[in-house]
Amino acid sequence: MYFLETAIVLLVGAFLLTFFTIPKIIGVVEYKKLMDSPNHRSSHKKVTPTLGGVAFYYGLILAIFFLKGQDMYDEAIYLVPAITILFIIGLKDDLVVLSPLTKLAAQIIAVSFILASDSFTIHSLHDFLGINEIPYFVYLLIGGFLMITIINAYNLIDGIDGLAAMVGIVILTMYTIIFYLSHEYFYSLLCIALTACLSAFLYYNLSKTKKIFMGDTGSLIVGFMIAMFTLKFLALNPSDYRALPFHLDSAPLVAMGILIVPLFDTARVFTLRIANKKGPFSPDRNHTHHVLVDYLKLSHRQASCTIAGFNLIFVVILIIMGSASSNLWMIIMLLFTCIALAYLFFRLDYSIPNLKRKVFFKRKIEGLRHRLHLYPPLAWSGRSKQK
Repeated sequence: MYFLETAIVLLVGAFLLTFFTIPKIIGVVEYKKLMDSPNHRSSHKKVTPTLGGVAFYYGLILAIFFLKGQDMYDEAIYLVPAITILFIIGLKDDLVVLSPLTKLAAQIIAVSFILASDSFTIHSLHDFLGINEIPYFVYLLIGGFLMITIINAYNLIDGIDGLAAMVGIVILTMYTIIFYLSHEYFYSLLCIALTACLSAFLYYNLSKTKKIFMGDTGSLIVGFMIAMFTLKFLALNPSDYRALPFHLDSAPLVAMGILIVPLFDTARVFTLRIANKKGPFSPDRNHTHHVLVDYLKLSHRQASCTIAGFNLIFVVILIIMGSASSNLWMIIMLLFTCIALAYLFFRLDYSIPNLKRKVFFKRKIEGLRHRLHLYPPLAWSGRSKQK
């Protein structure tokens, strides 16, 4: 079967499978009273079914079975146990809350399966930041840290209706195109299957009468798949980049651009929590989507569309820059965007801890200006005018 026919079958099949089975999941969850109850951190006001990610698991397993023989390095052998481990841990965490350490241990085990496959080995950074060949143990450290960071970053953005699904669809769409152009059809088709699952789930996640959350069952699986696709993207052969619209050494920057939303949000909330003398994994409402909902009064749908739209536009601009300019300008754009966003959300956040930080920074700046004699003599000039 050719790529187009296979893509259509996977797209329609995964969408319909998810669309028609999620109501069954909702029925079981309601019957067994496995609902997610709201608390002081929740964005929802009433008990809501969870475990929507169960549909992602069997959707992916069936897609992998359907694509057997198209994986050049037998990646399916490594993918199935890794996805299964995260599915079990996510399911248990949705039912009985697990400690962060337990979930981290499961993530490390799941990631180890991927790192053990030759298909994902990164041999060189292709002169990115002046780095070329890297030892195998360095690849293991970089690859493991990268995947665990992405898994948890995606898990953290699942805080309002539609956001995780919309951002996931944007990211997977970009990887679908990249893997198609680089002739990695197995991964492109997997992206299509997972995109179809997320699209069907999004209908129910935004529904007012049949709402369901993906839960950790879903966010861990989707985050893992996105992390795996990112590692594969960075491990592509130099010959695979000939059809891509950016230079070989720009790949790490393009990957950061594709993942700008979860990575920026994670870096921001971790910084704020540490600044507040709290643990980086301690829950709060400091996420970017919480700021948009709490202080700009956007609806969940409006906030999710805004963030996902920004992600898409930013990636397109960065890829255009990658095809026409050097890495220096791409790095400058990434840094400028992150700094501008950090400042914007700092100004928009009117929570008590952030107001205290604003007063603290204002006093520090005023003290510095006094030391440097930068304040104009406003009071004296006013008196002289009165005379």
